[in-house]
Amino acid sequence: MEERAKGNQLRRSAGRAALLMMILALAACGGDLVPRGRVNTASKPPKATRPVAPPTMEVRQCMAKLQSQSVAFTPLPDQNFGGGCSALGSVKLLDIGVPATNLGAMTCNLAANFAAWARYGVQPAARLILGAEIVRIETFGTYNCRPIAGSGKLSEHAHSNAIDVSAFVLSDGRRISIEKDWNGDRRTRQFLEVIHASACKRFRTVLSPNYNVAHRDHFHFDMGGKGGFCR
Repeated sequence: MEERAKGNQLRRSAGRAALLMMILALAACGGDLVPRGRVNTASKPPKATRPVAPPTMEVRQCMAKLQSQSVAFTPLPDQNFGGGCSALGSVKLLDIGVPATNLGAMTCNLAANFAAWARYGVQPAARLILGAEIVRIETFGTYNCRPIAGSGKLSEHAHSNAIDVSAFVLSDGRRISIEKDWNGDRRTRQFLEVIHASACKRFRTVLSPNYNVAHRDHFHFDMGGKGGFCR
């Protein structure tokens, strides 16, 4: 009996020792949830992000003007693209009352003047002179990081501060393009001359086929320079 009791005690001691070794082994692994050699990024605080600068007073006033005229738009974050090209204080026009193609980033002042020109200059002229509604204004776009043709100076397009208008589609199916109709029939010429003159009252620089061959197929409008340049 005594030998059997001693055997049972030895077996219990061995079992307790094995259990203790297992607990110690598990404890040694418990803190190594991330493989060794890697950083537990979850324990690091997130990197600080640079706060977005609020719009300037001029841009805020311009956006308020767009809203008051029921123009739908989205403000865009300021961006510098390198090489002197940028889009600062810009918006994307969504609805100006007249559908227009290829509208990308535009400085707010350019966008406001373009929306007003389309609504109060182009549409009434089409109704009065051509007897039809404008259903689409076609453009070659806005932002483009490039120099002025034949020059090393950056275009206003490189600052999202210019737009090139190429054609107009009417409700009766007619399509009037600057390239084909600048010297077209009397009514078409009158329409293009009237909206060109209207643009000269709204944009600082207006260029047409009368300026040079590079503008044979579009009107160029921008808000750069000192203003008053209308060709």
